[in-house]
This record gives sequence, C-alpha cells and structure tokens, in this order.
Amino acid sequence: MRLTSLLAGLIAAVFATTASAQDAWLSDKSAPDAFPIAGAEILYSKDDFPVVGLAAQDLRDDLGAVTGKSPSLSTGKPGGRTAIVVGTLGKNPLIDGLARDGRLQVGDLAGAWESFVIAVVDKPAPGLDRALVIAGSDRRGTAFGVYELSRATGVSPWTWWADVKPQKKKALYVAADARRFGPPSVQYRGIFINDEDWGLQPWAARTFDPAHGDIGPRTYEKVFQLLLRLKANTLWPAMHEVTRPFNADPANAALADRWGIIMGSSHAEPMLRNNVGEWKAGAEAFNYAANPGGVLDYWRERAKSNGRYENVYTLGMRGIHDSGMVGGGDIDGQRALLEKIITDQRGLIAQYVDPKVETVPQVFTAYKEVLDIYRSGLKVPGDVTLVWPDDNFGYIRQLPSPEERRRPGGSGVYYHLSYLGAPLSHLWLSTVPPALVIEEMGRAWDLDARKLWVVNVGDIKPAELGTQLFLDMAWDVARVRALGAHGYEGGFARETFGAGRAKAIAAILAEHHQLNFERKPEHLQWFWGKGSTPRSSPLSVAQADARLARFDALVAKLGVEAAKIPAGQRDAWFELVDYPVRAAALANHRFFDAEAFDRLIGERPVEARVRAARARAADAEIAALTRRFNEEIAGGKWRGIMSVEPADGSWTSFRQRPFTAPAADATAPRLAPAPVEDEGLVVIEAETASGQGWRRIDGLGRGGASMAAGDVREPSQAGGALDYAVTLPEGSWALELDLLPTFPLNGQTALRLAVSTDGGAPVSVAAPRKVGDKAWAQGVTDGRLRIGSGVTVCGGKRAVRVTSVDPGVVVDALVFRPAGACKP
Repeated sequence: MRLTSLLAGLIAAVFATTASAQDAWLSDKSAPDAFPIAGAEILYSKDDFPVVGLAAQDLRDDLGAVTGKSPSLSTGKPGGRTAIVVGTLGKNPLIDGLARDGRLQVGDLAGAWESFVIAVVDKPAPGLDRALVIAGSDRRGTAFGVYELSRATGVSPWTWWADVKPQKKKALYVAADARRFGPPSVQYRGIFINDEDWGLQPWAARTFDPAHGDIGPRTYEKVFQLLLRLKANTLWPAMHEVTRPFNADPANAALADRWGIIMGSSHAEPMLRNNVGEWKAGAEAFNYAANPGGVLDYWRERAKSNGRYENVYTLGMRGIHDSGMVGGGDIDGQRALLEKIITDQRGLIAQYVDPKVETVPQVFTAYKEVLDIYRSGLKVPGDVTLVWPDDNFGYIRQLPSPEERRRPGGSGVYYHLSYLGAPLSHLWLSTVPPALVIEEMGRAWDLDARKLWVVNVGDIKPAELGTQLFLDMAWDVARVRALGAHGYEGGFARETFGAGRAKAIAAILAEHHQLNFERKPEHLQWFWGKGSTPRSSPLSVAQADARLARFDALVAKLGVEAAKIPAGQRDAWFELVDYPVRAAALANHRFFDAEAFDRLIGERPVEARVRAARARAADAEIAALTRRFNEEIAGGKWRGIMSVEPADGSWTSFRQRPFTAPAADATAPRLAPAPVEDEGLVVIEAETASGQGWRRIDGLGRGGASMAAGDVREPSQAGGALDYAVTLPEGSWALELDLLPTFPLNGQTALRLAVSTDGGAPVSVAAPRKVGDKAWAQGVTDGRLRIGSGVTVCGGKRAVRVTSVDPGVVVDALVFRPAGACKP
C-alpha cells in the first residue's frame, strides 16, 4: 500500500500559499479611490465589434446575478455619474480619446494580441465623474477584459455549463490601480468536441435544442461564450457521423465570427472539411493519388465559402475518419504524396484567403501514423505550425528538436482529456490528473511548442476542471506552473464553492485524481488491446480491499462536505465533485467486489456471495446516480448528457467490458484468476531521495509525488542523481523501477537512466517506447512502466543511486522484488 499520509498537510500548505497570492483588485469592501460598480451603467460603442456588445450584455447579466440588480446598458451618451466603459482601441471614440490624451495608459497595447487594460479614470467625459475602463487591443482582448471583470466578481466561467451560482454581494469595488493583462502565453488556445455520440449530441438534440435536433447554432453559441470566459479563442467542432457537420449550416460559422472565435478542424479534417458528413463519393475515392481533382475541388468549396472568416487551416490528409491516408503506397510514396497535397492546399489558401499564404494560420498535426511519415523526412513549409500529439492518454509523443524550434511557424500540441480507442477508452469521468497536464504541457512550453494548444474534451462535461486548467495554463503558463496541481485544485475549489470550503474540497479532488491515476474507472479490466483476453486484476483480495477502503474514506469525506453545501450550489457540487468522485468509487466496488466473489467462492462461499451482492448494489447505484444527473440535476437541464458506458458496437474492443454481476446462487467464478503481482514487495517512493538534478512533482504518481530528471531545455546537463538509503529484509532482492509512461524528448526510442548500488559501477537501464505495443498499452492503463534494472542485492542496509541519462524521465518508485536466497 502506498503512503499518502502527508497529502492533507501538503494540500493545506499549498492552499495557504496560493490563497495569499490572489490578486485582490476587486473587493466587496470599499477602499480609498476604489471604483464602486453598483450604480454604474455599461457603455460601449455601436461601431465596435459584435463580440464586444455580446460580452457587455453578459457583464450586465453577471453583475445582476451577483448584486441582484442589473446595470443599464447603452451605446449612447452616459446617463449617470459613473460608468463601465468597454471598447477596443480604434473602435471606441471615448477610449481612443482617453488614450490619446494620456489619461488612459495603454502603453504598447495597440497591436498586441488579445490583451487588455482595466483602469479607473476620473472625469473621462462630460457628465461622467468616474469610469472603469476596459480597453482591448483587439476584439477578443476586449471580450476577455469584460469576462475577467465578471470572473473577479465571482461569476465562474462554468456559470452556465456547470450551474455554478455566484455568491451574492451587496457592493463591489475595483481598486484604482491600472492593470494590464496579456498577451497570452499561447497564441491559439482551444478545445475539440469529440466522441459526442453518447453525451453532447443526444443532449443537444433532445433536451437543449430539440427544434434543431442536433448540435447547432444554439448549442455552439453556449460553447463560444464558454471559450471566451476561459480566455480561449479556437474551436475544433464536433465531427462524428451522428452530428451534422458544423459548416453544413452556414449560421454556425457566421455565429463563430460574431463571437470572435477562430474555427479550425481536427487532424482528420483538412481544410475545414468534415469528411464523415460531407464527402459523398465513397471512402475509396478520398484518394489524392487516384482522384486529385475531386478531392481538391472538395477542399476548394470550403476555402471559397469560409475564407472570409478567421480560421486555422489543417493541412495534410488522412482517411475519411480517424484512419490512415488512402493512396501513396509505401511510406516514401505517402511522404511524396503528402508534400504534393500540402502544396496544393496552400495554393487554395493563397487563391481564396490571402495571397500572402505565409500570414494565414496553418497547422500540420502529426497524429498516429502521420508522425511516422513526418519522421521519415516529410518537408513541411516553415511557416506552418507543427502540432505534436499525445498518445491519447496524456503523454506527448514527441516535441520539437532544436532545428524545429527555429521554424517561424512554431509548434503546438494536441492533447487528450477524453479518448475513444485502443487499448481502452476513457470517456466517462475525465480523470487525467492535473499534475500530468501541468507537467506535459510545461515540457511543451519549455521546448517552444507555444503557437497552438488544443485539448480533446469529449462532451465538455464532466471535463470541466481539466478543461479550465489546460486553458488557464495556455493563457498564463507561468502562473499555473507556480501553483502546481494542488494549488490549482485549491484555486478551482475556492473560485467555485468559496474560500470556506475550498481546502477540504481540494483535498478530495487531489485524492480522487491520485486514486484514479492508479487505474482509471474506465480501465477496470486487465486487457491490452485486440488479441488480448480479459483477465482478473493482479491485486489480491486484501490489496483490492485496501484500495476500496481508500475510496470509502474519500466518499465519507465527500459526505461531510456535501452536508455543508448551500442549496444554490448543490447542482454545481453534484456535477463537478460529487458525481465523478462517487461514481469512480462505485465503479471500483463494482469491479473488485465482483472479483472477490470469483476468488472466494470456492473456499468462502458465504463471504463470496456477500461480495457479489455488494457488486450488484454498486452497479445499481451507478445507474441511479447517472439517472439523477440526467433527470433531476438543474431541473432536468442535462437530460441525456451522461452515459456510463459510452461506446458502441464498432468499438467493442476498446470499451469497458460490460459488467455482469455474479448471480445470487452462483457457484463458479466468472474469470480465471491471474497471478498476484505485488505481494511481498518493498516499495520506496521516489520522492524520498536525496540528491540533485531532479525535480519533485507533487500530485503525480501512485504515492502522491514523483521525480523528474533534469531540465528538458538543457539535455547536456543530464546526470543528476537520486540517492536512497534502503534497509531490506534477509534474502536476495531484484531492483525494479516504476516510471511514468512518458516519451523520450531527444529523438531516442527509449527512456534511459542508470542504477548503481553501494558505490558500484552504474548499470544502464532502458524502457523502449512505442505506441501500440503491449508495454505501451499496459503503461497507459496502469499509469506506470515497471521495468527491471538487472540489479540484484542482498538484504541489509543498501545505498542505491538512480542517475539520469536523458532529461524528462519521471521516476515514481523503486521496487524490490524477492529473488530467493542471497548469493554474495
């Protein structure tokens, strides 16, 4: 059993630090020269961008929700003595005049990307005594400034999408000091709505927009608003066959432009075309080698129809859906064909979007098999952004080399919080730990992948925390990295539920993420892809019971906090905390109690049947909990959004194995038992080491923390050491290492380090990394790579040193396995 006794103390310490570091520029208490929001009308120019007016309307509604009284909204002359003036430089005469006269200090705001200032100005115009001015460098900068003020007043970005109600306040005051925000850390920041078949699409079609019967303009408008509240700017829209293609309804693209959202498309949808729904000629004809004219005309239509909007164009080609490109032959032929395709696509962009094609945002996403083609020597124009994917489970497969980092188009990342595919999907509860997101995206930032970050969020719900973390980090990477996972969870809890309950809720979230990192609730079967036979877990009944005891303790804490949640926050509590934490615990009971039946029925049949009953009860409770989400929460607002087993017949090898509860009178196990793997081991947590050249990552790993080697920006400085003083029982012990299933960052094909004992010569250790093989499948489902070191020691006091060879290797634990009698 792993040690987690320090977790609560660590949460408390980090939370106290982050709480004191909050920027208190808005308060419900008056201060000298502070600007009172109450009674101030909202002014904006009718000549400004449409999104400015939309944001101003939201600000009016948000302030009404907080104070109980909505301010007036006007594009005319001031009607009162104070005002909140909202506008874009060059689009608002009052703001332009204040900037020109030096009364509004805008500095280098003009021409900056998505930046804004918030400042109090005295006597800004005839009839106005004071104004709170929100001035943006461009249309999104202004909108972000408006939503920044809303967020500061206590309105969560998830006020609509997770029913987070703001705390009522009689008065609000803004400190007089001017504040500058932006530009963002990452230029293009967004989400990909994907695998919507079992959540967002049926919810939109049947509940939110039955008149449209699909994910359409009404739903997308809520998505656009959410993106702006999260300071994001880019959307890859839903694209499964069940959903009508985004651009099939021209109103969608026009609405995106009205909200200032940049549209893109996924790795499988070049040139903004949804092939699943828009290509009508058959999959075999989607072949640029055999049908270049037909395919090029297909892309031409979209460049002509949407070229007037702000887009990021995906270049290259794959199959109709998430499959390899048809045509081209071997990898050399595919490489040559892809280069021809990219050239022709850029010709369309030059013809229909901008002759200066190098100024138009374009990306090439090296996803799945495309990465192999790229590695074979594919030439991508230097102004095109290279987008590096993760392995669909949160571990980035490759990041730019020094040469690639010098490309003017830069690099980006396509990341997953949700995934439908091999070896096992994770679509249900979104348990990718915040510490992993921060670590992996931090590496990407360090290696200059800063142009575009897009995250696959599935149905959006219940990935709210992960989505906000990813986009907050894309806006201000330094701030989020400084907070760390526990600090960020504390901030999320405080912003959502208030300071009084935040510490306890953050601790619940941290334990939830740690437990589910060991095994996701969707991965409670021991199966590693096609050709593999499901089997029972490698945990003994006692080990599984220890895991269940941790879940039970977590649910008990959940119950204590649930009793304290005010009525107005209970829907948000259920959606963001209660449902995911409780459902994950029940999923573990369902699986491990049923497995205990299998293992006990022969020798202890009475206890076995008690376990079977518990498994059946957990299964029924999951169904009831999910039914409550769909039918009762927020008055039935989310009917159809949540599905426990979101997969269909075409993905049977990737789904949760359907649960079959042992019958009450069963006499035989359901699955043959597997060997118990972890009994009798001595486990040393990686973070207990002394030494230099490694970095501790709190919140990541099975024991609550792990150690990362070196600085990815300085690979030549590898060689840092972790030193352990270990006392082992008598006998011989084989040393194994638990590594996180990350990928090498320096072009290597294996994670490399070295191990030595008692001052002896170091022994090289390597963990080969290849997406799709059994070791990878086992690594992403187990949350670790357990590798042998080739080192065996005798019991007693031992000194063990782990030395980094390459930066980026993350060690979770040292494991000593009994190896018989000692042979000195």
